Amino acid sequence: MLDGLGLAAQAELLALGELSAGELVAHSLERIDRLRSLGAFRVVRAEAALAEAAEADRRLRAGERLPLLGVPVAIKDDTDLAGETTPFAVPGDHRPKAADAEHVRRLRAAGAIIVGKTTTCEIGLWPFSESPGFGAARNPWNPAYSPGGSSGGSAAAVAAGMVAAAVGSDGAGSIRIPAAWTGLVGIKPQRGRVSGFPHRDPFHGLTVWGPLARSVADAALLLDVLTGSHPEDAHRLAPPVVPFAEAARRDPGRLRIAVSFRTAFGVPGRVDPQIRAAVERIARRLADLGHKVFPADPDYGLVGLGLIPRGTAGVADWLESMPGASPEPRTEVEARIGRLLGRRLLPLARRMDPALRRRVGRIFQVADVVLTPTTALPPPRVGAYDGATWRRTQSAAAAACPYAWPWNVLGWPAMSVPAGMTAEGLPIGAQLLAHDSEEALLISLAAQLEAVEGWHERRAPLKELSSPEGAQ
Repeated sequence: MLDGLGLAAQAELLALGELSAGELVAHSLERIDRLRSLGAFRVVRAEAALAEAAEADRRLRAGERLPLLGVPVAIKDDTDLAGETTPFAVPGDHRPKAADAEHVRRLRAAGAIIVGKTTTCEIGLWPFSESPGFGAARNPWNPAYSPGGSSGGSAAAVAAGMVAAAVGSDGAGSIRIPAAWTGLVGIKPQRGRVSGFPHRDPFHGLTVWGPLARSVADAALLLDVLTGSHPEDAHRLAPPVVPFAEAARRDPGRLRIAVSFRTAFGVPGRVDPQIRAAVERIARRLADLGHKVFPADPDYGLVGLGLIPRGTAGVADWLESMPGASPEPRTEVEARIGRLLGRRLLPLARRMDPALRRRVGRIFQVADVVLTPTTALPPPRVGAYDGATWRRTQSAAAAACPYAWPWNVLGWPAMSVPAGMTAEGLPIGAQLLAHDSEEALLISLAAQLEAVEGWHERRAPLKELSSPEGAQ
């Protein structure tokens, strides 16, 4: 019974006294251990999580009620958790952090129990979650394949039922890509919606944190908990007037939806035929729901000039903050580009932002939402890029994932939802894109689509793996 419970259902049963936090956390930890060959977690807080569950049960019996009191969740290993290190997959002389990141503080304030920190790639650079120092996360739908990246460990944990929802971060698609490849809902919020503190301006405005879950309602609930600014954040937003969980219960109305397969200038544009067919099927489904659906492309202009300086300078910043860091050669190449070129071009990238937003934003004169593929290709096999050069890995990433990153440059909200399966049984995602601060619109539309698609009821056909050898 516990395997199928979503985040909201777990919270409700805990509040009703029909389930204990101790039971939920013990089940989560048992499943993490039983499926450890999926490599979803770098750190598992078994003892601490069980102690926190006991305290949550005491609070529940005393009548205390919070949105996630006693509910187990996971966070990505780019996030500070007091008492744990934050290596971000890079070997080095890491010291345990003295304080929680701001969004971890908000999770705890809502009563959530963090069972562990999930696997990623070095500095979140790639659309897979593997590193020489910290191992590989595997896809629960087929462990020979990657769950995507860089929030692949969080996605694998949710898709395998280890937790009902998890937090990821997204600097160029790193929530949406693994959501697409593991059959989940993933939300990249508006820049400034979720605090990245102690990072005031993570990756110079590219990176935001957000939810991964099986259902839209669960993702919206987690986003409500995460939402909020720290006084030192470079980007701060007023709280939403209506909770995102309420938006998931609201009819979106009749929308204008532009379907686009165009990529930004200079970016590979080949889309796997199965993915194109899946997105076209979703477009027809949206038309059946009463929306006006038509082909139209955003004019991306030179949006890539807003990505490269921020991304490369961000990698350099991270590495320089890590004592004794010993990254892969391809990570060091990215950092070197950031030190030599990226930082110099940052002022230009920032000056370009208003014109880019005006140019791309013209699509919203004729459309309310843009529908694209989340990725252009299905996931690669685990280990496909072991030891690959920076150039080869970068080229592969650009070809596989050309659709997500422009919205990081713009800072606007985006969402990946399940769109079907490949012939090989691997999930496909469709991406919903909105204008400034319109997460609620995306959530309402995705919830309407989920009601007819039923993706929240699908489960990965897991084999009960117990050893890395069994994952081959």
